[in-house]
Amino acid sequence: MNYKIIDKESYYRKGVFRHFSEDCKCSTSMTARIDATGLVEYSKKTKTKFYLNFLYVLSKALNSRDDYKMGYRWETEELICYDVVNPAQYVFHEDTETFTVVYTEYREVYDAFYAAAFQDLERAKKTREYGLDSANHPNWFDASCIPWISYDSLNVELPDGYLYFAPIVNWGKYREENGRLTMPVSVRLNHAIADGYLIANVYRLLQREIETFSKK
Repeated sequence: MNYKIIDKESYYRKGVFRHFSEDCKCSTSMTARIDATGLVEYSKKTKTKFYLNFLYVLSKALNSRDDYKMGYRWETEELICYDVVNPAQYVFHEDTETFTVVYTEYREVYDAFYAAAFQDLERAKKTREYGLDSANHPNWFDASCIPWISYDSLNVELPDGYLYFAPIVNWGKYREENGRLTMPVSVRLNHAIADGYLIANVYRLLQREIETFSKK
C-alpha cells in the first residue's frame, strides 16, 4: 500500500474540501442506469462471469482518476491519495442469508484479476464469518451487488463528520429496456472530495470501460 500526501493548500478542491470537511460534513450519492449490453454479450460469449467482469471494469474506472483513490489519516490529519484502490466484494450464503467480505487486489491485467477474484470468492464460500478487516485494508472500496432486484434508487448513509473517502458502489439486476440491457448503479462519495460532476463522471468512465472491454 503506497500513497502520496496531498498538500491541502495547493489541492485543486481546496475551498470545497475545507467547507465539506469542516462546515457541512456530508456525503453525496447518485443512482443511474448504465448500458450493460456489451458486457453481458461478452460474458456469454466467453463463458465468464458477468459479475466478475463488471467488478474488473469498475475497478479499472475508479483507478483511472486520483479523485476516486483518496483517503484521510486521522492520526496525522493528512489528506492522501493511494496509488491503487482495490474492491472489497461480497459473497452471499444462501443457507444463512448472510454475507462475507472478500478482499481482492486490483490487477490491471484482466486475466490475472479474474483468476484472483474468482479464487477469493471460492475461498470465502467456505466460511460464514463476516470477515470485515478495515484496519488492514485501508485502500479498499466497497463493491456490492444486489442481484435480486433492478432497483431505481439506493442511498448509503454514514455518520455526519465521518471523513470516509473511499467510494461505495452498489449495482442491481440488469433488465431489458428498448432492446438494451440496462443496470442500476449507485455511487456514494464524501462531498469533501467529490461533487455531482465527479460522481456523474464515474458512469461515463464505466460506460467507456465497458465499451472498450467488450470489443476484445
